[in-house]
Amino acid sequence: METTPSLLFRCALPVLLQGFLPVYPELHEKMKYIAKKCGVRFQPPAVILIYENETEGKSRQRIMPVRNFSKFSDCTRAAEQLKNNPRHKSYLEQVPLKQLEKLFVFLRGSLQGQSLAETMEQIRRETTIDPEEDLNKLDDKELAKRKSIMDELFEKNQKRKDDPTFVYDVEVDFPQDGQLLSCSWDSVSVDDF
Repeated sequence: METTPSLLFRCALPVLLQGFLPVYPELHEKMKYIAKKCGVRFQPPAVILIYENETEGKSRQRIMPVRNFSKFSDCTRAAEQLKNNPRHKSYLEQVPLKQLEKLFVFLRGSLQGQSLAETMEQIRRETTIDPEEDLNKLDDKELAKRKSIMDELFEKNQKRKDDPTFVYDVEVDFPQDGQLLSCSWDSVSVDDF
C-alpha cells in the first residue's frame, strides 16, 4: 500500500494534536490530577510530585525545579510562588500550601548545611506550642504564626456533630479526692461590693 501525503497527514494529525489544547475550549475536557505523594530533591533542588491522571488512571511523576532559592529565602513565599505558577497550578491544586512550605524548609535546611534530623527537630519546635511561653513577648509575625498553629490544633481536635464519638450533652462529675481549698474571694459577700 502506498502512503500518500494526505493519508499520512490525516493519520498523524490526531497524534500530533494530542499534546496541544484544541481551539475550542468547550471541546477540551479539563484534565484532573490526583496528587499521591510530594517530596523534595536536594541536588539539584526540585519539588517532585507523584500524581495520577484521572482520565487515564496512570501514575506519573512531575519534577518542578526550584530556581532562585537560597538559604536566606522565605519558605512561605516560595511555596506560594510554586503553587500559583501557571505551569504547575493544576498539578498542585490538591497539595496543601503548608506541605509545600514544609518541603521548602527541608530544602533551606539542606542549603544551610543542616542534617535531615536537625531540620525535622527545627520544624517540630516551630510547629508546637510551649505552654510556658509568654506570648506577650513575641512580635506580631511570630504571634500570628502561634495563633495559626493553635487554630489548626483546635480544628483537628474539635468534635463535630457528624463524628461517630459525638455526644450532645456531656456531664462530667469530678472526683473530690481531698478537701476543697477556699480563696479569699469566696468569702466576700455581695454587700461588700
